[in-house]
Amino acid sequence: MPVQAAQWTEFLSCPICYNEFDSSGHQPISLGCSHTVCKTCLHKLHRKACPFDQTPISTDIDLLPVNCALLQLVGAQVPDVQQVSLSSAAEVENYEVCKVCLEELALYLKPISGAKGVATLSPSVLSRPMQRKLVTLVNCQLVEEEGRVRAVRAGRSLGERTVTELILQHQNPQQLSANLWAAVRARGCQFLGPAMQEDALKLVLLALEDGSALSRKVLVLFVVQKLEARFPQASKTSIGHVVQLLYRASCFKVTKRDEDSSLMQLKEEFRTYEALRREHDAQIVHIAMEAGLRISPEQWSSLLYGDLVHKSHMQSIIDKLQSPESFAKSVQELTIVLQRTGDPANLTSLRPHLELLANIDHNPDAPAPSWEELESVMLAVKLVVHGLVEFIQNFSKKSHDAPQPQANSKYKTSMCRDLRQQGGCPRGTNCTFAHTQDELENSCCVHHILLRRQSCTIRSPTLHMTRPIINQPVSQSLNESFYLKNGRLYCFLGKVQISPSSFPLLSSRFVLPIYSSSSSQALHGSLPSILQRPRILSAALHWPSTVFLP
Repeated sequence: MPVQAAQWTEFLSCPICYNEFDSSGHQPISLGCSHTVCKTCLHKLHRKACPFDQTPISTDIDLLPVNCALLQLVGAQVPDVQQVSLSSAAEVENYEVCKVCLEELALYLKPISGAKGVATLSPSVLSRPMQRKLVTLVNCQLVEEEGRVRAVRAGRSLGERTVTELILQHQNPQQLSANLWAAVRARGCQFLGPAMQEDALKLVLLALEDGSALSRKVLVLFVVQKLEARFPQASKTSIGHVVQLLYRASCFKVTKRDEDSSLMQLKEEFRTYEALRREHDAQIVHIAMEAGLRISPEQWSSLLYGDLVHKSHMQSIIDKLQSPESFAKSVQELTIVLQRTGDPANLTSLRPHLELLANIDHNPDAPAPSWEELESVMLAVKLVVHGLVEFIQNFSKKSHDAPQPQANSKYKTSMCRDLRQQGGCPRGTNCTFAHTQDELENSCCVHHILLRRQSCTIRSPTLHMTRPIINQPVSQSLNESFYLKNGRLYCFLGKVQISPSSFPLLSSRFVLPIYSSSSSQALHGSLPSILQRPRILSAALHWPSTVFLP
């Protein structure tokens, strides 16, 4: 019966007996399927096959060479000479060159160290995806044909990831975010923020999960009505753009009607939130790729979810959207980036090696590589990874910037679910949800309310003005809670004592969700009715909202 494979970070110990690899009784032996088991456990197998995926072992176990790359990582003594059973001296020479390349590449995993063979991810030059792909390559058995095929594929994958890392190193994260949302808006779509987008998608699912067919207008109105209690800024236009994003992702089955609006029905495979959200995220990633943007899984998780918990989810989407031509296109993009920046690290010299890796046939039915091809691939991978490490250490600004925990500047509209249910939050200060009631109230205080109209009419017993607004206060009697500037109405209600006489006849259409500092409960109603209650109030708008006065 197959055994469950160990986690990739546990590559320094035997996944069967859990003993750390050493140079005596627990020597690491890599198999053609890229699983590594200690020699003692291999001799105890009832069948000559991998205990994890049942891949047959074609070479005698005693003739399989020890994985010296792993031995050097655990600090064990590495044998000087190992006998390998190959058909010619030329093949032995090719094997030795490839073996040395793997041992040198494994040294980049040296910062990953831990007890009992479990690697703990301490600070490393290489990113986690690079480390994972490097572990896969180091565990390849080059003596067996299947191992050589896997080594070539792992080398290609490592080279492709290296190109992505180099492009990411040359990008400005702040500009990247702006470019992404500009590309999304250019396609008639919109992302409303992690919390609001999640609620909008769940409401779309609520309306259509039973197979109902609705027109776009009816669907948008339903979502807006349900959202406006929590998100006053929700509009038919913004929700329509979210529906358009799902439409681009082919989540709907559309039925056209003569002289009437088309009906949209959610496809069966998308009638769960997980499936719908995955297709939604994949569409945004696809738009970013069309726009030539390269975004790391960590950045994607932060942008779409407001945390770093969904890195693996985003990485799986990125991998699925990768095409065989993506590698070659990435090399061209990197060349353009280097021409724009002047290439101080001389990364252009890596292009021939990257093109060699990009030309590797990724087809599973591709013939096994020759020893000469394998040697050229291993040398190319070594040079490419070395070039990335050199650039990060010597030229990357990101490597010199110590990561400082920054307070999240986003509006926090609700309490953290993890903190409430589990008593702790893994995201800490990076969480986009509030951890205390004070944090919630402070984040929700209104700093400004934008007024789109360049002129407005405000009537009261002491003030009557109908003209374009110039830089001037509306009235001194307003206690500076409201003032007009450059055609915008600014409102400061955070913990300000407001008396009813300050706003005698403001329009009843001016509606704000208000938090009472005493009860911490939301009160909804017209401003005049709320102001009749003499207490300290603080406004709780989730985002800068547009408010119209008649």
